[in-house]
Formats: sequence, C-alpha cells, structure tokens
Amino acid sequence: MHDTGTPPLLHPGEIEAQRRFHGGPTWDGARLAAMLRDRLTPALATFLESQPFFFLATANARGECDCSFRGREPNASGEPYPLLRVQDERTLVFPDFSGNRLYNSLGNILANPHVGLLFVDFQQRTRMRVNGRARIVEEAAAHADVWPTARRYVVVTVAQAYPNCKARIPRMIPAPQADAWQDE
Repeated sequence: MHDTGTPPLLHPGEIEAQRRFHGGPTWDGARLAAMLRDRLTPALATFLESQPFFFLATANARGECDCSFRGREPNASGEPYPLLRVQDERTLVFPDFSGNRLYNSLGNILANPHVGLLFVDFQQRTRMRVNGRARIVEEAAAHADVWPTARRYVVVTVAQAYPNCKARIPRMIPAPQADAWQDE
C-alpha cells in the first residue's frame, strides 16, 4: 500500500476508543469516507454562510485547548455583516474584530494552525463540523469590502467537513421581538 498523501480517516486514538468502548469498529471505511469530505459542497457552503455564529476550537503548541465563540458583527445601522465567506470548495475566511485583547485563538493559530469549527443550528437541530488548517491575514484591507471594521482575517483550508449527529441538540426558537413584550 502506498502513501497517497491523504490523511487517514481515523487516527489511532479514535480506533482505540472504538475498540475499547464499543468492542470494535463502529464505522466501515466506505460509510466513513462518504460522510467525511475534504471539501465544502455548495449546500454546505450555503449552510455555513447562513449561520449567525460558530465555535472555534484551537490548541497551542503543547496541545492545550481553547474554544471561542465567533458571531456576526453589526454595522452602524444594526444589520449584521456576514459571519464568514466560502471562497471555494476548500477555503473559507472569517473576520477578526477587536475583542478582549487576549488573542487566545489567534495566538494558538500562530503556534498550531489546526482548527475545528462547530456550527449549530438550534432551530433546525443541525450540526456541522469543519476541521482544517488556519492562517492569519493581517492586511485589514484584504476583505474590507465585506467586513470594513475587521482588524484581520482567518483563512481556513478545509481538511474535513461533515455533519454531526443531531441527538441532544435542543430545539430552540427565536425569542419574540422586544416590542412584542411592551404593553399597548
């Protein structure tokens, strides 16, 4: 068997966990390969771009993890800028706005480019994961036409994109508008 340059679908820890906790493989290769994609389909790109937020998982060089929330930034009139843009089937970009100045996620990306993005749609009870390698674009003007107040951008090259089980995702509906609660 020769090396194709494609990473294995499961790493040794996942294989060992399946053996120890389930008694053996839980996914056959064909089924797993059909679920785990190395690119974004048009439908997945539309789903990702429509979301109001995602969770970003990063780790430093020692493997110490951090998880952050990334949401849409509103413009001066209160309308939200896009959460992210899918540039092509293997690339997405999202803005970095000013925050608490700890730079946990960006610092981790500088030390270890591996990232995981988790998107949860609580209304549809749908969950998607994107794993890949990130790099930071420091030129504020690079995507200023989309995010004029962003300080920099994170570009993610997709390694894996796949749906996640909807079990235990609570169905949440949007809260009524604030004016609906006012007495007439």
